[in-house]
Amino acid sequence: MTNILISNDDGVYASGILAAKHAVEDLGDVTIVAPSNQQSGIGRALTLFEPLRINSLNLSDGTPAYSVSGTPTDAITLGIFELLDEKPDLVISGINVGHNTGKGELTTSGTIGAAMEAAALGVPSIAVSQEVLSGTMKFERNVELDYSITEKLLYEVSEKVLKKGLPKGIDLLNLNVPSKPSSEEILLTRLGERMYVPEIDVRSDPRGKPYYWIDGLPYQGEEEGTDGYTLKVLNVPTLTPLKIDCTADLKSLEDW
Repeated sequence: MTNILISNDDGVYASGILAAKHAVEDLGDVTIVAPSNQQSGIGRALTLFEPLRINSLNLSDGTPAYSVSGTPTDAITLGIFELLDEKPDLVISGINVGHNTGKGELTTSGTIGAAMEAAALGVPSIAVSQEVLSGTMKFERNVELDYSITEKLLYEVSEKVLKKGLPKGIDLLNLNVPSKPSSEEILLTRLGERMYVPEIDVRSDPRGKPYYWIDGLPYQGEEEGTDGYTLKVLNVPTLTPLKIDCTADLKSLEDW
């Protein structure tokens, strides 16, 4: 029996995780293990100095799931080594509310962090995200989106990974789907520069002392062929192959 592990960084009650389950439940036995709370921006952090707890629960449609009092990476680690009897055949992280594009935020995304952790453990993995329209409250727990096209595309990509495996040199896939795509054709892309340009919002507390919110403005100027350009300018789904080996050119450093 094919086993699929699903996690995310939006939290176990996020609507996107049920959408991911609905997308691939015909492909195998699905287990959901996800953070108990919102963990966006946590990257691939692992909890080492606090105990973790696992709770069994049922999602809004009755689907059984496990919540983990930690990060997406914690959820993947406990899912594979504690809750499952053997390594899954596929890990899916998402469906994330909001896109995950660009190399600037690659290691910041908890969605990609979960998929990357699974890949590091030798499990083929897919990070999947759906763009949201401006004004959508991305971090609200009960945000509802139309995931129908993303579900369809996730099914197609997952089925291919399960049947053929990932090509040599590719550890994980990053799938991004526009909120209302003009086409259901997936284009293969490279990473763009950034998803956001950092912006610091400085405010004062009642005692006049400053405090800070880290925010960001959408990055402009994406080049053709990148994930950001394909998603935001062409308005079509994008798939980017990723690998964990970040080693740069050794010869360049020798010459340096």
